[in-house]
Amino acid sequence: METIRQVAYFAMDVAQKTGEGARVLNLVRNSGINLLAFTGFPSGRKAQIDLVPEDPAALQATAKRLRLRLRAKKTGFLVQGDDRPGAVADLMNRLAHAKINVTAIDAVCAGNGRYGAIFWVKPKDVKKASQTLGAT
Repeated sequence: METIRQVAYFAMDVAQKTGEGARVLNLVRNSGINLLAFTGFPSGRKAQIDLVPEDPAALQATAKRLRLRLRAKKTGFLVQGDDRPGAVADLMNRLAHAKINVTAIDAVCAGNGRYGAIFWVKPKDVKKASQTLGAT
């Protein structure tokens, strides 16, 4: 069994140097914000951090107070389910059959027979992906 939900996420650019991810995560944690997912990767001479909060409004308020420069809210999908061979392949096949291009995906085995994934589609495909997958 798996659950798929539409989530809000916020990207921000930071310096690509040691400790920047830790700095941002500490600020978020110390403000009591719970993250459902966090990704970070190089982007040109900087790094991009994506924050997927449990409470988007709380993150936005915290970012404003702390002067963190978040980009506009965007939409992604969070998947949590029972791990099995081909779990992510099945997910990707459902989207492919609906002619929805996945722009990025990260998936991991969570242990204890569980897996998780976060993925993104183009804004024009969010509604179709949500309907295709029965996202909440």
